[in-house]
Amino acid sequence: MRYREDLPHRTVREDTTVPLPDGTALYARIWRPVTDLPVPALLEYLPYRLSDWTAPRDAQRHPWYAGHGYASVRVDVRGHGNSEGLPGDEYDRTELADGVAVIHWLAEQPWCSGRVGMFGISWGGFNSLQLAALAPEPLRAIVTVCSTDDRYDNDVHYLGGSVLAVDMHAWSATMLAFAARPPDPKFVGERWRELWLERLEHLDPLIHTWLDHQTRDGYWRHGSVCEDYSAIRAAVLAVGGWADPYRDTVFRLARHLDAPTRGIIGPWSHQYPDRDLPPGPAIGFLQETLRWWDRWLKDDPGPRDVLDEPLLRVWMNESVPPATSYPERPGRWVGEDSWPSPAVSTRTYRLDGTLRASCPGPVPVVSPQHTGVDAGRFFPFGNATDLPPDQREEDGRSVCFDSAPLPGRIEVLGNARVRLRLTCPGTRGQVVARLCDVAPDGSSTLVTRGVLNLLARRGRDRTTAWTPDATEDVGFDLVGIAHAFPPGHRLRLAVSSAYWPWVWPHPGSALGFTVHPRGSALLLPVRDPGADRGRPPIVFGAPEQAPPLGVVFDEPAEPRPERLVRHDVATREWTLDVDPRYGGSRRYPDGLEFTEDALEHYAVRADDPLSARTRSDWTVGLRRAEFAWDVRITTRSEISADATHFLTDNQLTAEEGGTVLFRRRWERRVPRTQG
Repeated sequence: MRYREDLPHRTVREDTTVPLPDGTALYARIWRPVTDLPVPALLEYLPYRLSDWTAPRDAQRHPWYAGHGYASVRVDVRGHGNSEGLPGDEYDRTELADGVAVIHWLAEQPWCSGRVGMFGISWGGFNSLQLAALAPEPLRAIVTVCSTDDRYDNDVHYLGGSVLAVDMHAWSATMLAFAARPPDPKFVGERWRELWLERLEHLDPLIHTWLDHQTRDGYWRHGSVCEDYSAIRAAVLAVGGWADPYRDTVFRLARHLDAPTRGIIGPWSHQYPDRDLPPGPAIGFLQETLRWWDRWLKDDPGPRDVLDEPLLRVWMNESVPPATSYPERPGRWVGEDSWPSPAVSTRTYRLDGTLRASCPGPVPVVSPQHTGVDAGRFFPFGNATDLPPDQREEDGRSVCFDSAPLPGRIEVLGNARVRLRLTCPGTRGQVVARLCDVAPDGSSTLVTRGVLNLLARRGRDRTTAWTPDATEDVGFDLVGIAHAFPPGHRLRLAVSSAYWPWVWPHPGSALGFTVHPRGSALLLPVRDPGADRGRPPIVFGAPEQAPPLGVVFDEPAEPRPERLVRHDVATREWTLDVDPRYGGSRRYPDGLEFTEDALEHYAVRADDPLSARTRSDWTVGLRRAEFAWDVRITTRSEISADATHFLTDNQLTAEEGGTVLFRRRWERRVPRTQG
């Protein structure tokens, strides 16, 4: 990593507020180049608190952009950080209307040229796309990283129509703890306590709303730009990582957008690609985005126009032994000028032909409920235990259809698809398919996977019960991937009826289903390995950033495992404890002491789908000695289920100086429909 202080422009930083039409003021931090000329503005718009939680990350990129001639602006969403107002739901209409107002405010400032770009990762990538779909006139270009165009089927709530237990639960718990944090008196003065109490009184755990909408209804269509791609007129640079769950969005945007579009998918986790976190290699992402901004906000294509690049630049992963982290994934950059690509064709592997199970004929699939404990993290964050370990134990809990050793190399790019003929004894169930790369030594590396809730097999917007003992054909996509299978390795399609804690088990799912190999197949998107002949090599610069903020991160006094699996042999209960390690405790140069501790807990008995339960505990402290300010937030969030309802229990305690200022408990019973 190169830290740049020798930037083309000297910069200044100021904190200010952005007035909204209803009188609410949003807190903003602006880095600007020292110049008498108006410059374009870049906006990053998040709920994650610019004065503490994202400050280290903000310092890497906003001053860098300012040093290259842009006003780079970070704004806290209403009701979060030091912004006024009350916290709302993800990407609600108020958040988006506020975002449009912020864009117009930026364009009207005397230091702004009137042209605005927007960028962000995850939440900030989501609302960049959504605001682009609202098409405010000053917004000319966006860079959206690790984001989604489909809030129902490609977010943290549902997967293949199934309740995504691992992150619907964990993210709701995280946002409860995040939204409960107070404004900082260093920036808002003595009003901080009044604003905090207003927030706390207004809070409602997001899990309530998310479970109230178990099919793809109008709630999820709001903010899903896939509903109308033509609404987006700003130029879109879409970026994803093969270790990130949102990567399919890059493929869909490349396929459907009419606006100028380019896509990049690297080996990365849920992080900006310049942060040098595993899996690498990292790239000079800020330089690449600068080319994008210059092209659309300054009308300066530079020596190499961004539109001369391939529509998609993707990292072709080479085969590797299974591991939970890779400093770098071996591979190479490949380019596609259109999507779908003429270089990619579908190759069909029948489950009674090229792929075969160990025994012929119909195969019962009755997986133990803890199948999925080796799934890895839904959101890999660059930590040591994020990625799936060797899949041999998971394969043993599944039914596997294997190829013979491959006679030659096979490169896959895009979405594999499974087509299965099933007989199901009950009215509902789930099908999980994993594509694995099996080495000659028997080790099994997960390549990609997919899930189908059988209740959603005829559409995510409806619930269709299965007729008991009926046989039907179903099909679903696996998540997109680029992967090269070497000669001598085997393809493995592993099929299971459970995948805890990724998806919440249905009542009765212990009955499983039967796969009929005749009529079932794996469809692979196979890329012509000669498609790169004659194409100039794809090269990115080395990563560079602005100098670090100088935050000191504290090691925990008693380190604990990031990911710990336990099995009680007597009760047949399996438990998984996960430390998400979002950043931990730290000390800031301005005197802020920030403590953070979180632990997620998942439990299920191998023989009982109704035994599944989750718990997430958060403790957050903020302290400023100069203001005699010392606050602490603790939360506990739990979910369990019986045959007919989800049961949620959320608790929050807020303290000031060791005295309880606020306490609340929310308990809900939510009918199980699609879930």
